Amino acid sequence: MAGEQKKFTGPDFAQGIPAGEVPDGGMIQGHAQGEAVLLARRGDSLFAIGARCTHYGAPLVDGILVGETVRCPWHHSCFDLRTGDAVCAPALSPVACWTVKRDGEKAYVTGKAGPFVKQRLSGKQPEKLVIVGAGAAGNAAAEMLRREGAVGSITMIGADPSIPYDRPNLSKDYLAGTAPEEWIPLRSQDFYAEKNIKMVLGSRAQRVDTRGKRVELENGEEHPYDSLLLATGADPVRLTTPGNDLPHVYTLRTLADSRAIIAQALKAKAAVVIGSSFIGLEVAASLRSRNVEVHVVSMDAVPLVQVMGPEIGNFVKSLHEQHGVTFHMKQTAQSIDATAVALADGSRLPADLVVMGVGVRPATALAEQAGLTTDRGVLVDEYLQTSVPGIFAAGDIARWPDPHTGEKIRIEHWVVAERQGQTAARNMLGFRQRFDAVPFFWSAHYDVTISYVGHASRWDRIEMTGSLSRRDCRAEFIRDGKILAVATIGRDRESLEAERAMEQR
Repeated sequence: MAGEQKKFTGPDFAQGIPAGEVPDGGMIQGHAQGEAVLLARRGDSLFAIGARCTHYGAPLVDGILVGETVRCPWHHSCFDLRTGDAVCAPALSPVACWTVKRDGEKAYVTGKAGPFVKQRLSGKQPEKLVIVGAGAAGNAAAEMLRREGAVGSITMIGADPSIPYDRPNLSKDYLAGTAPEEWIPLRSQDFYAEKNIKMVLGSRAQRVDTRGKRVELENGEEHPYDSLLLATGADPVRLTTPGNDLPHVYTLRTLADSRAIIAQALKAKAAVVIGSSFIGLEVAASLRSRNVEVHVVSMDAVPLVQVMGPEIGNFVKSLHEQHGVTFHMKQTAQSIDATAVALADGSRLPADLVVMGVGVRPATALAEQAGLTTDRGVLVDEYLQTSVPGIFAAGDIARWPDPHTGEKIRIEHWVVAERQGQTAARNMLGFRQRFDAVPFFWSAHYDVTISYVGHASRWDRIEMTGSLSRRDCRAEFIRDGKILAVATIGRDRESLEAERAMEQR
């Protein structure tokens, strides 16, 4: 109601608190001047910033301090305590930065500090910066180029006609009907105009002339570049099952895909999800929230077994079954018609909506045409530069040397793509920053979120602590005595601590 006062937790920092109440390495949430504020201490220094992550609004006080930064407990965004700057994705916007004054033994938050302004880059910069791909990596790169002081032209080319959007939400809250339309764009059209980022959307690049340094589009347009980033992402796999091209059969990759599935779900009674991948199961959960009958068909014996192992996989299966999902494991779809999906065992599942969630393929055709070295992705070095100097790759197509596993890996994670885009942007400007981030992703199923840090393509054993049934557990994926990955449920802080331990190792 109008005039109603906001309710805040913790002390009023504007009135001051004893400085000793904040221990070294500790944080307290309070408020000042009508806004939630986080007060943190490092040594003798006190810092005050906005208390909520700018990504999904998580309380930063539940995160951890790493150096002079704070990390978000939900999705591992990182903010600079001195400036409020969003140091790394998935948060793209800064939090407010506040001024702290000391008076004897008391500390006061006196007001907001001015906006943080980075120093202009010195030396020669590329004049024409081109990004092919307007997804997670491409958008993060374009934003970082401007944040780091790039003054040259920036052109982002995207085959998708939509401005960059929050892709993880397409199979989660947006598909479930609990995330409004305005949540989906990462930025507004005005944002790109203000940052002088040229958007060329609904246009597919068909050729990179590496000698002439230009990108050619299918519509005949040409865009010259001095430095180029390929962030073309991945394409969903569509099975060749008879009936795969019927109008009620979908894959889910784009905003248009999600909208089409929603439109069909509004009139559907029964759906079949082919594949027990993360995206397939998230789709199943979202459709159940719309009261659609859901059957999941999978060749695997246990969902997610190749990523999470059998124990977590069976837990997730049980969770979905409790919400009414029926599983048909070790089965394949033989054919699809207008009303049903026929399985290999001869059974027929009623379906007026079918979603294929059986994985994606990296979109490497443009890189291959350009003569870049590829091997199950576009090969890049630790700076995300390809085999052709001046051309970088990030996101789902990039296969990079991972210092944590000692392997060359390619990962289809949203946060990894955004962080690679940010690193690639800095290196397009000559920073020579290694990409050494620990991979992280999350997956939501009803009211359960699984957080996963690291990367384990294979393991010798999985060590579980806690209780899956109580939704409070930790799983360590170990090979040759080394923890390669950690999955947690209900233990956000432990997920952050595991990430930090991997970085230090």
